[in-house]
Amino acid sequence: MASALIGSPTAATSQAYLESNPVRETKALITELCRQFYHLGWVSGTGGSVTIKVHDEAIPRPNQLIIMSPSGVQKERMVPEDMYVLSSSGSILSSPLPKPFPYKPPKCSDCAALFLKAYEMRNAGAVIHSHGMESCLVTMINPLAKEFRITHMEMIKGIQGHGYYDELVIPIIENTAHERELTDSLAEAIEAYPKATAVLVRNHGIYIWGDSWISAKTQAECYHYLFDAAIKLHQLGLDWSTPNHGPITISRGVLGGHPNGNISRKAGPLISNDGVEPSRSCIVLDIEGTTTPISFVTDVLFPYARHNVGRHLDATYYTAETQDDIKLLRSQVENDLRQGIAGAVPIPSDDAGKEEVVAALVANVEAMIKADRKITALKQLQGHIWRTGFQNNELKGIVFDDVPEALENWHTLGIKVYIYSSGSRLAQRLLFGNTSYGDLRKYLSGYFDTAVGNKKETSSYTEISEYLGVDNPSKILFVTDVFEEAVAAQAAGFEVIISVRPGNAPVPKNHGIKTITSFSEI
Repeated sequence: MASALIGSPTAATSQAYLESNPVRETKALITELCRQFYHLGWVSGTGGSVTIKVHDEAIPRPNQLIIMSPSGVQKERMVPEDMYVLSSSGSILSSPLPKPFPYKPPKCSDCAALFLKAYEMRNAGAVIHSHGMESCLVTMINPLAKEFRITHMEMIKGIQGHGYYDELVIPIIENTAHERELTDSLAEAIEAYPKATAVLVRNHGIYIWGDSWISAKTQAECYHYLFDAAIKLHQLGLDWSTPNHGPITISRGVLGGHPNGNISRKAGPLISNDGVEPSRSCIVLDIEGTTTPISFVTDVLFPYARHNVGRHLDATYYTAETQDDIKLLRSQVENDLRQGIAGAVPIPSDDAGKEEVVAALVANVEAMIKADRKITALKQLQGHIWRTGFQNNELKGIVFDDVPEALENWHTLGIKVYIYSSGSRLAQRLLFGNTSYGDLRKYLSGYFDTAVGNKKETSSYTEISEYLGVDNPSKILFVTDVFEEAVAAQAAGFEVIISVRPGNAPVPKNHGIKTITSFSEI
């Protein structure tokens, strides 16, 4: 019925479509979800709300109708007829009928304007607004915090675009007397945090969105779990934002890694930093020539990938992961051919057969590796090949002897350490997770690759600074062996040090940047 109606822009707003099965089913779904959320404490006291777009394959998501729960009603007692139906632009197309006393006159959700921002700016398929106690309390631990950060928790994997080793960052905005007054600050947070799928409202709750109601619900459950875990860790005097969740500490004028601001744990209650300004809050490390000999990359990792690319593609050709790798490579090679890049050869269509496609892919990958190209298509595939090597104990990560002790010391001081490398984030985690010194990932708070930008461009470091939430970029130390990278980071306000290790390329004379030969000098 729905598909037959979609013949014009106004067809989806016709009375027939408003009474169609997709609309009725979405209304019923919201009532069911609200009953569940009520028992979780997310929508009690008439607070909170849920909105879902009416999924219809015949209608692009931005144009789909919006079903929204009403405001000021007992969420656990709602029925499908209580729902509002809105157009994609937010105009009310259908309202519930009034009910007798003691029910209030029907009113669309006070969150409507905020929901529309998530739909507009994130192309969401559903949005959940929760008043769950955990989401409220976690914003109150530090009233000055502008973000909630947590890492190394299993449930982070349930948040779109995140893994166990990633740092989850959620912006916090200030509450207002009326819900609609939050609209601008919510929109600013959504724009400032492109990876976020939620925004916390201090002393209030949280807005969570996903591309479907299942995605939004799953993430909501994971967020509330993580908030609850953070609160319990805090009560135990443990720091939820660091990889090993150790005691909240302060030492040598450096703040402990408290997730959201200047709070430290001493013998007794939580106290403020007493005005002691941290000299360095984060350290960002390059890999090649900084933590790891260049020879390990050029003489071990690159040859392994080059020698095994054909075997890997042949064995995993039909998997979704490898098909995604091939899609990226096709796009890169097409661009290379247009630009006349040496070594690029056309990749035949899938119709040519697996063997011909793999042969062309191997030729291109070998040329890319030989040219040491820093491109996402190559780095992603290499990461997947290396993963097999590490899993089969054919590879073992190498770091300089001074690296493990330095990482442990910085971790003890509460300084967060991140990796920024042209290698994929997967490759970075594999290297540090499989060293001769054991798994060093417990000392690392996050990983950046060329998805944030080229390592020789200042904008990349500005992006990292904004992601880390550091007010003053000079509190971030970047260590690299490449002079141009140091200059770019310095231009973004970072403190920089050049690593001088055996096998590294020479740096220009009289460059004016501090150099070290060991992390023990930092």
